[in-house]
Amino acid sequence: MIDRSDVTGVLLAGGRGQRMGGVDKGWVSLDGVPLVQQALQRLAPQVGGIVISANRHIDRYRRLGYPVVVDSLPDYPGPLAGALGALHHVATSWILLAPVDMPWLPADLLSRLSNDLGESDIAVAHDGERLQPLVALIRSSLVEDLAQWLDAGGGKVVGWYARHRWCQVDFSDRSAQFVNLNTPEACERAERHRPGSIISRQEAPAQDRSAGRGGENLDE
Repeated sequence: MIDRSDVTGVLLAGGRGQRMGGVDKGWVSLDGVPLVQQALQRLAPQVGGIVISANRHIDRYRRLGYPVVVDSLPDYPGPLAGALGALHHVATSWILLAPVDMPWLPADLLSRLSNDLGESDIAVAHDGERLQPLVALIRSSLVEDLAQWLDAGGGKVVGWYARHRWCQVDFSDRSAQFVNLNTPEACERAERHRPGSIISRQEAPAQDRSAGRGGENLDE
């Protein structure tokens, strides 16, 4: 398994927020807490450091205490541009991508992705119904190829993954934790249904296993 110290978490907080009516999704609150803070609480314990990729409210994001990188390419070219900007600022061998609007990503996200990585350079979460392209473990040495892909007009996340050795990792037992709060309606449903109890039940088996050993579509 890859050691967390060799992984930088990259929280993707950029984009136009069109499905949110142009609102910066990171600062939309759920239960009184901004999505960016909830996502950081899930991601930070799993990695050696965090970089936030954003293109608005930069100073506000910086006040969270993490480095913030801004898309180097104009006109909101997509989440891969955010990943590229972050890759230019990390020293670790791997990055763990996560979108800011998935506040309940599994607490064992990194361990499961890295355990199933094998000989691949990219491991991507699958929630049992659909691939989650922006929840991925990516080898940092792919930075130059990503830059070339974007310079050539490439945009689709999975299209770039397909250029490399990549694998899907099954998270069907944690499907509720990949809820994407990218519309006002999705946030309203989350407020009503309180999925926290479902998530606690899904994570309980992993916690029990750990004790026995002695021991979150944007691509559209």
